[in-house]
Amino acid sequence: MSITHSNFQSINAPKFQKLSRDQLERIHYASLEILERTGVRLLVPEAVELLKSAGADVVDESHVRIPSHLVEWALQVAPKRVVIANRFGERVMPLERRNVFYGPGSDCPNVIDIDTGERRPGTLQDIVTGIRVCDALPNIDFVMSLNLAGDIPQEHADLYQMQAMLANTTKPIMFVTTEFDGCVKAVEMAEVVAGGAEALRRDPFAFLYINVTAPLVHNEEALRKLLFMAEKGLPTTYTPVVLRGANGPITPAGAVAYANAGELAGLVVAQLKREGTPIILSGGTQDMLDMRTMLDIYAAPDNRVLCVEMAQYYGLPIFGLGGASDSKLPDQQAAAEAAFSLLTETMAGSHLIHDVGYLEGGLTNSIEMIVMADELIHWVKKFMQGIVVDEETLALDWIDQAGFDNDFLGLDHTNNHFREDWYPTLLDRQDHAGWSADGAPTFRQRAQQKAQQIIAEHQPEPLPEDVAQGIQEIIDKAIHQQT
Repeated sequence: MSITHSNFQSINAPKFQKLSRDQLERIHYASLEILERTGVRLLVPEAVELLKSAGADVVDESHVRIPSHLVEWALQVAPKRVVIANRFGERVMPLERRNVFYGPGSDCPNVIDIDTGERRPGTLQDIVTGIRVCDALPNIDFVMSLNLAGDIPQEHADLYQMQAMLANTTKPIMFVTTEFDGCVKAVEMAEVVAGGAEALRRDPFAFLYINVTAPLVHNEEALRKLLFMAEKGLPTTYTPVVLRGANGPITPAGAVAYANAGELAGLVVAQLKREGTPIILSGGTQDMLDMRTMLDIYAAPDNRVLCVEMAQYYGLPIFGLGGASDSKLPDQQAAAEAAFSLLTETMAGSHLIHDVGYLEGGLTNSIEMIVMADELIHWVKKFMQGIVVDEETLALDWIDQAGFDNDFLGLDHTNNHFREDWYPTLLDRQDHAGWSADGAPTFRQRAQQKAQQIIAEHQPEPLPEDVAQGIQEIIDKAIHQQT
């Protein structure tokens, strides 16, 4: 099946680059120096043994120094493109060149209630409702689990989050699990939907997001997931998060070099386990610690695009961050920070932009905010199309015909082309009288109304009955084994 998608950037799309080629090279070599001089701690013996067999310097049972040539080898053999499918096996998200796709985040402990506007702990129903909304929004390309389900036993949360996503959208799914067993079960469920392990590997519609303790300390759960996904040949990110000034250098250059070293270590391990394992590097790995409040900041300008540009330097797929805010509500600040981050990440060429709809530095998820961001993404997509300059668009004959009357409204040329302009579906362009007559709604209120309409009317494509039953059997068996 041919691939068509509005997110594919045109050849003349605007581009932004913050780091020069020389700066990118210096950061790369700094990462190599960290891996050779300091090394990493890998808390899974299999990972250590893979590196030892490849010639790495094993200092003790978990401390390994990784030579530069192994990193350069891994960069050569890792796939330069990863194509993600939807539930139907249609290959809809080619992570290559400067294609960009957008989705929400996962695991916020709180939500903004779509009806009351109150902040409260998230539930499983919030995940179901939010995924249904994302399924309907035209500019949300993939989904994540949005929030934690605090109303169910946490030892079973991984299972029910994956089931909620599989049942309520046909879009690609990026899943997160707290436990290794949850990762295994999530893949089993996805294989049931895809029609088997090989079908999922060939056209993966579900892929994994892995958080790592730190760039130089790779915890057991993260490494086990990485090795499992590599064995399966399935795509995953590998994300050692750096909070600048807390668990990493305060300077952006140092933080990127440090975070990048951790990602490269994971890349090497994955390629040693299975050469050609699809790895998506992470552009969300150097958050800012606000020294006034000691809070993790998501929307600071300092964090933007540096890791994205490192992935572009390597020619590898990249997982970025945008459409999020540190505001507590989907208000003016939230819209501004979402817009800035979406535009900069898109112009830098981040293949996957996640955390759309995040508020409060990742502590709160808002369906209203996702709906607002869907409109902002639509704006960004139009901006990234560039313009056509040719005989038709220069319109010299039409300018001559209109002459000094300056009347272009009635020309066929205007009628032929005005639909090419961007027209919003949520942002308001009425005059004051029309806006007042509609009740003078704010951007947030219009987003709330749209979300409520989707919730009331949209029905996602259901899973086939036998597939839904197969997923439930996996959950029932896992729960029985845990009791």
